Amino acid sequence: MIIGVAGLCAGLAVGGLVLLGALGYALQRTVDTEALKTAEAVARLAGENALPDPLPVAGNQVRVQVVDAQGRIRAASIDADRLVPMLPPDQLRRFHAGEQDRFYLPGRRLGWDGPIRVVAVPAGPADDPQTVLVAKSTADVRNSVAVVRTILLVGFPLLLVLLAGVAWRVIGATLRPVEALRAGAEEITGGARPGRLPVPASRDEIHRLAVTLNGMLSRLESARNRQRAFVADAAHELRSPLANMRTQLEVAQRLGAATDWPGVADDLLADIQRLSRLVDDLLLLARFDEAGGAPPAAGVPIELGELLAGVAERYPAPPVQVRPPRFPLWTVGEPDALTRILANLLDNAVRHTTSKVVLEAVPGGRDGPTYHLVTVTDDGPGIPPADRERVFDRFTRLDDARARDAGGAGLGLAIVRELVRRQGGTVTLADAEPGLRVEVRLPAAPRPPDDGPTPPGGAEPAPDPDTPAEA
Repeated sequence: MIIGVAGLCAGLAVGGLVLLGALGYALQRTVDTEALKTAEAVARLAGENALPDPLPVAGNQVRVQVVDAQGRIRAASIDADRLVPMLPPDQLRRFHAGEQDRFYLPGRRLGWDGPIRVVAVPAGPADDPQTVLVAKSTADVRNSVAVVRTILLVGFPLLLVLLAGVAWRVIGATLRPVEALRAGAEEITGGARPGRLPVPASRDEIHRLAVTLNGMLSRLESARNRQRAFVADAAHELRSPLANMRTQLEVAQRLGAATDWPGVADDLLADIQRLSRLVDDLLLLARFDEAGGAPPAAGVPIELGELLAGVAERYPAPPVQVRPPRFPLWTVGEPDALTRILANLLDNAVRHTTSKVVLEAVPGGRDGPTYHLVTVTDDGPGIPPADRERVFDRFTRLDDARARDAGGAGLGLAIVRELVRRQGGTVTLADAEPGLRVEVRLPAAPRPPDDGPTPPGGAEPAPDPDTPAEA
């Protein structure tokens, strides 16, 4: 506020000085113009050798003399001196030399108060050169400038005080919502209750700022809730295998020599493997969260038929079956990520299937394959439509899969969705009637140059769905 008032004061001062300078210049030009017109009129009379005596002038603030080359006064106005020229000899010489034609003289030379303005104009025939001198008082100019200066000196402070008061009120009204935002932000302590900033009623920049900040606080609150839930669920999942391992070791310690140590070792190894998988999944999700929306690393061309066959080799032939495409289907991605996607989906399908799991890849799109569709189909109980989006959340397990034997930690589908998104694809769940079909759409890639000839007709035929190949 102080800086603003100081700047306003400086601006008013500069404006006042400019105004005074412009006013003085305009008034002085008016004086010069009037004196010049009078001098030119007298010069025309002198050229016609028709000078009256005395010379007629308008007003008592103008005096006129006609001086010849010897400095003698040929004619003068009624109140002008008829013996001594208004200009001293040195200034007359400067006029004759063409150096200057307008002069300032002290007023006492002519008996006036203040400075006077003298304009010189040549006149007369060539054989009798003469000079017309017109003197005009500048008292009116000085008085006018003095009046304006006084008005400015009195009015500017009053105007400055008025503008400062208005600025104080306006700036205060403008910053009042900002102060409310500051106070609201200071009250936000990060406790359990979500904090919100007050939103002003005015639809201006402060209103939009408050709405944006509240949106940011909502996102931070959601992230904090997710983090708390993640930590709580992770702690719960880690506690279960640790508690089981501790119980087995305590029982074995109490039994002593009667302990079946090979059986205990097998149980501990199973718990350690489960714990290792859980830790790996948590680290992978943590890396996803840290990467945020960053694009994945550059992928390599991958043939989906070979990928499906390679992943299916890890599972027993019944129940896993692979329906390979009749022609190569290529995509670009990270091999480890695509392998992890299929492995997680097959783990879930094998865990819940009744008799078989079918792994298939087909081209997608009607006007040309812009994506390839990879499906994992089982004939198990399926997932209700209301839960098909929820199962992709972290640590989400349906009621019938909460047992340690039947279900994992609830991270598999969350990892699948994140990995598919990073590959530029999508994953959805659909009915298989009976069972569940997981549909993964991956972007199609052009055939590598060394992959062999294109199928006849330039189009890639659809695979025969009735020719399954067992893994």
